[in-house]
Amino acid sequence: MTRKIPTALNVHKASKELGVQYSASENYRLSAEFLRVLSPSAEVRGHGNPVLQTGKRHVSIVAVEAIGHYAIKIMFDDGHDSGIYNWDYLSDLCLNQSSYWDDYIESLHSANASRDPGVSIVRLS
Repeated sequence: MTRKIPTALNVHKASKELGVQYSASENYRLSAEFLRVLSPSAEVRGHGNPVLQTGKRHVSIVAVEAIGHYAIKIMFDDGHDSGIYNWDYLSDLCLNQSSYWDDYIESLHSANASRDPGVSIVRLS
């Protein structure tokens, strides 16, 4: 399998998205919230026991930093900056964005949690 390496990355501040370009005809937009809740950091991955991220609907990307020639580090305005997104993981997020997002929304629903900060959900049987 050939490793996909982006040819360009663009932070779109107004829409709070990261643009990932692989070629003129292959472009993706990943929301800051999506990237934050699926961060590859130990804080999120939980050393094999993932920690559900809640209240991240309004998170923004502050900066993106190259890590060698194999990854990027994304800094978010909630202070999270420990995730290293290698090219394989970034490509996986681009290609499987819809299914990962659906899984995340289902996890929130199952946990009675919210994408909105400071919101608690109480389900009445």
